[in-house]
Amino acid sequence: MSRQRLILGVALALLALGPLVLPEFYITLLNYIGLYALVALGLVLLTGVGGLTSFGQAAFVGLGAYATAALTTATALPAWLAPLANPWGGLLAGLLLTALVALLLGLLTLRLSGHYLPLGTIAWGISLYFLFGNLEFLGGHTGISGIPPLRFGGFELRDGRHFYYLIWVVLLAAVWLTSNLLDSRAGRAIRALKGGALMAEAMGIDTGRAKMVIFLIAALFACLSGWLYAHLQRFVNPTPFGLHIGIEYLFMAVIGGAAHVWGALLGAAVITVLKQWLQDLLPQLFGATGNFEVIGFGLLMIFMLHRAREGLWPWLTRWFPASARRPASAEFAAEPLPARAVPPAGTPLLEVKDAVKQFGGLVANDRMSLGVASGEILALIGPNGAGKSTLFNLITGVDPPTSGEVRFLGERVDGRSSRAIARMGMSRTFQHVRLLPGMSVLENVALGAHLRGRHGVPAAMLHLERAEEGRLLAEAARQCARVGLGEHLHDAAGSLPLGKQRIVEIARALAADPCLLLLDEPAAGLRFLEKRSLAELLRQLRAGGMGILLVEHDMEFVMDLADRVVVMEFGKKIAAGLPREVQSDPAVIEAYLGGVD
Repeated sequence: MSRQRLILGVALALLALGPLVLPEFYITLLNYIGLYALVALGLVLLTGVGGLTSFGQAAFVGLGAYATAALTTATALPAWLAPLANPWGGLLAGLLLTALVALLLGLLTLRLSGHYLPLGTIAWGISLYFLFGNLEFLGGHTGISGIPPLRFGGFELRDGRHFYYLIWVVLLAAVWLTSNLLDSRAGRAIRALKGGALMAEAMGIDTGRAKMVIFLIAALFACLSGWLYAHLQRFVNPTPFGLHIGIEYLFMAVIGGAAHVWGALLGAAVITVLKQWLQDLLPQLFGATGNFEVIGFGLLMIFMLHRAREGLWPWLTRWFPASARRPASAEFAAEPLPARAVPPAGTPLLEVKDAVKQFGGLVANDRMSLGVASGEILALIGPNGAGKSTLFNLITGVDPPTSGEVRFLGERVDGRSSRAIARMGMSRTFQHVRLLPGMSVLENVALGAHLRGRHGVPAAMLHLERAEEGRLLAEAARQCARVGLGEHLHDAAGSLPLGKQRIVEIARALAADPCLLLLDEPAAGLRFLEKRSLAELLRQLRAGGMGILLVEHDMEFVMDLADRVVVMEFGKKIAAGLPREVQSDPAVIEAYLGGVD
């Protein structure tokens, strides 16, 4: 057993003993830590993992609290609502209401990017806060009292000591579900959001759906916290659901470690205890009462952002490292995934006809045409700025052409999404490496196999997809071994040199089981022997029937490998043919050397 697991077990044992040995004050403090950690856990998933900053989670806590408060204290309800007039009905109603509101708000705000997204969450957070305080049936700013206690059979949870185990069981269950989710195909898709939509969509990940999923989960965790809070306090008013509390939840996630599940608990504990301590100490120091702790939190946040941006949890785990990962052999044991049928050699895979791409007055591609067949390597070369990467983006659905056609396997794909084209059997690498540096090589490569899995979020959270997950990781491990990265499976992708990172991208593209592979400068940064190994791999892929479209600046590498070469300059095709024909073409010599003697 690793030291991390041992310490975690000891901590859980101490938590279980809490109500038996601690005075009431500390039980209350631990209850609030549990409630706050549940909201912060949602922010770990939303902000730390998914990269979506939200200041409005306190409003979702309010939805859960007010839904159960309104239903359980109402004197007259419509007949269809009468079955919900109890705490458990209030929980169901709160979850349904929160899901509906989160879905609506997500549709409105998740399309925003940059600083506009957090501004959007501030807007609806403020709106819901004032809505709670201005609706008469919710008691206005006075609030709702007389909320009944929770019952389990004939046992009532009437005080904090009784509530303690329920809060912590719910929180630990949420931690387990979240950990399961992140350790899955669906979790990798969520973690890929930080790598940018361009890479994720090229791997077949529906980034819009992934954002909505984590937004809903974070909202539902907050709602659950609000429901527990309402029946613990047996009174609600709008004050705990304002924007300032939403900021405090975000502080908890960031200070604990926004990208780490257990960081939510650590952050909630640190902020809650520190707030209580500062509220007692600072008035004595300053000789006056006031919200001096807010100043302390501000200074703490600035210090954390300077000294420990990843939060306290990573710093803490450095003192108690986890045990070494198991060897790679176990990943190869799973049954292989079904493979795509390989088109017969010479079958046309890609046809680009008179493709034009304009950006305002700039014509990046001017009536470009080319084709790639199965079992063929076509090299696309040209000086920097010739428009090669733009053409890649037209082919893979990143940008739609201004005019012209792109056909893949006989179907027009111009105007289709990158995700739809990837599903058809086209995969690519990027000119500038797009990996998730904190994830292992194995997991980065497994992203390429995303479309070869089927299980979604519910199965992942309950760990019902372990067989499929084993097959996906086995496929990723096989592709790593295929490209010579077998010894780096569990290394962080960001720790590898640039040349090997490019090889990781190729393995990721191969994990998608494509019939057409697009490689954008794959040999850049590789040493001589690494280039020779890459060339041998590409020859093997060609012999297996795969079509390859290759952009590269290393002419020796290209001319020894390619079956045909297309040369571009200023967005136009200036030459095409066999490598030896292109090498002697005056227009090509002019483009590369500036003139012919």
